[in-house]
Amino acid sequence: MAHVQRVPGDLLLHLRRARDHLDRHFLDGADLDELARIAGISKYHLLRSFATVYGRTPAAYLAERRIERAQDLLRTTNLTVTEVCYAVGYSSLGSFSTRFSEITGETPSAFQARYAAAGAPRIPGCYVFMAGLVERRNRGEAARGE
Repeated sequence: MAHVQRVPGDLLLHLRRARDHLDRHFLDGADLDELARIAGISKYHLLRSFATVYGRTPAAYLAERRIERAQDLLRTTNLTVTEVCYAVGYSSLGSFSTRFSEITGETPSAFQARYAAAGAPRIPGCYVFMAGLVERRNRGEAARGE
């Protein structure tokens, strides 16, 4: 976790509400107006304060959460990179691959191949979707969450 700078306690509480919302609803995207409403502060104050405290904007924080979830799925399931892309809220495989590479230093395919080579058992994709471990979304719904 990023180093948290000191801010007034009540402001930190508001920022944590916004961050917790992003953690719980990472598929939905980062609507700044909604986050500001949840935090109870203006969107401009939220944006500045969030970046000061967490070292990144809400959108960058959300991208990191999505890529962390993608890493989990690529490591432990037999889902394709495209299925993982959509499962973590991206609507474009190119955007997903670019962001994944920026954050992890390797492509999603290379990351998945590295773990597949270790021979660890992988959860079948049909079970992943059936058990609700990821939500199946159509491309229209995913488009707003890139």
